[in-house]
Amino acid sequence: MARQDQVAAIPVRRGAKGRLEVLLVTTRETRRWVVPKGWPLPRRPDHEAAAVEAWEEAGVRGMVHSDPVGTFDYDKRQKSGSVPVRVSAYLMEVTEEASTWPEASQRKRAWFSAEEASEAVSEDGLKDLLRGLGR
Repeated sequence: MARQDQVAAIPVRRGAKGRLEVLLVTTRETRRWVVPKGWPLPRRPDHEAAAVEAWEEAGVRGMVHSDPVGTFDYDKRQKSGSVPVRVSAYLMEVTEEASTWPEASQRKRAWFSAEEASEAVSEDGLKDLLRGLGR
């Protein structure tokens, strides 16, 4: 099957002592930790689509950089089987964190240090991206 493309937001903030923190969310079915991601939106730049995913999946808003910080690949599980996906990831500097959001009942969210976030996710390419943020 042909590779599909997705977009992701990597929501970040400065925590105690100015340390970079990354917000992760759980997937709906397997409850794995991931960054908010989804399909590109028609007539919208990819970084704006990533911002929409961050709001829907994690309840955060902020300034999203228009250039991706990198890409990672994973296999998306679907009823019809597994689909190879390449994800373009956009850094989002979080300015607002809502107490309720569209997928709040379906997902958990938590802040991690960049290193902890890299250990919490499964995808090797995403691990590398998150590890690089902490440097």
